[in-house]
Amino acid sequence: MIIIFFILVNNFTKMKELKLIIVLISLFYSFETYGQDLKSIENTNGETIDLNQGYYLINFWATWCGPCLKELDAISDEYEDWQEETGVTIVAISIDDSRTSKRVQSLVSGKGWEYEIVKDQNQDLKRTFNVINPPHNIIVKDGKILYEHSGYSPGDEAYLLEKLIELK
Repeated sequence: MIIIFFILVNNFTKMKELKLIIVLISLFYSFETYGQDLKSIENTNGETIDLNQGYYLINFWATWCGPCLKELDAISDEYEDWQEETGVTIVAISIDDSRTSKRVQSLVSGKGWEYEIVKDQNQDLKRTFNVINPPHNIIVKDGKILYEHSGYSPGDEAYLLEKLIELK
């Protein structure tokens, strides 16, 4: 793909055309995971979660991310109702690196979150889903990405529930 990119750059001398090609290539890569089967992932208990079957809210978060913790706390208060209303399973993927990942299990235990917890120390899942910054939510149904949202403000969980109901 890089060779094709350089060939295109050499063949287009006008900046407008070059910018268009760059935008098209970027769009191709940003939508690459849309429509393709997602892989199975393993939670901290060693159990496999198959994202190709079922309805999931995937939340990328980190122990050092204040908005992430506020969002997961707010969702935790409503999670049981969300499951009954939409059938969704929440998978909280920690993007903590090797220095901070030691805090994940004790933080989760202390919070009492009932989510599936996954550690992504090598950032593989973060790259697969094109996540830039946490918190980042992705709604997946039967392996297809239906919705994404980055960031958190108090009250965003109500909008997220609306989306889950709409897309179920």
